[in-house]
Amino acid sequence: MIDADGYRPNVGIVLLNADGRLFWARRVNRDGWQFPQGGMRSDETPLEAMYRELEEETGLSEHDVEVVSATHGWLRYRLPGRYVRHHQRPTCIGQKQVWFLLKLVGGEEALKLDAGEKPEFDIWRWVDFWYPAAHVVNFKRQVYERALRQFAPLVEGLFQVDLGTAPPRESTAPTPPQGGRKVA
Repeated sequence: MIDADGYRPNVGIVLLNADGRLFWARRVNRDGWQFPQGGMRSDETPLEAMYRELEEETGLSEHDVEVVSATHGWLRYRLPGRYVRHHQRPTCIGQKQVWFLLKLVGGEEALKLDAGEKPEFDIWRWVDFWYPAAHVVNFKRQVYERALRQFAPLVEGLFQVDLGTAPPRESTAPTPPQGGRKVA
């Protein structure tokens, strides 16, 4: 499903743990790390798509999380030219996303990267709030920053912290994350 402007409807998921850190995962057989995200089916609402993607990519169900918020309207990013499949009709030039901020309400033992038929991720970690905006693949960076900026005041209120107003530049980003789990 691609809209008239060439964007594929999609959902993104920012998952918080009890310490206010974010779930960050590495794509299977790739070097890239990202938040869970995925395309919407034509018969799904963004919320329904988010719960489906959450379960497929992390093994979490709607009972494992609390929806804190969603972004206002669609956030868009364009794909680099090398990723655009010009021979397919309609041509997809990027993604338009509704982002959801979720809080993990159960334990992290519920996270199972291999719960779906074809795992998306092979390792995950908890990271500081602005870390993903400085470390995601370049073409997704602006959409990550926009989503996190919308969510920052909510996270500050939930955890009584000051996150600042912007992500750090890559050169001054926090140290790489530690810990996490790998698919068995």
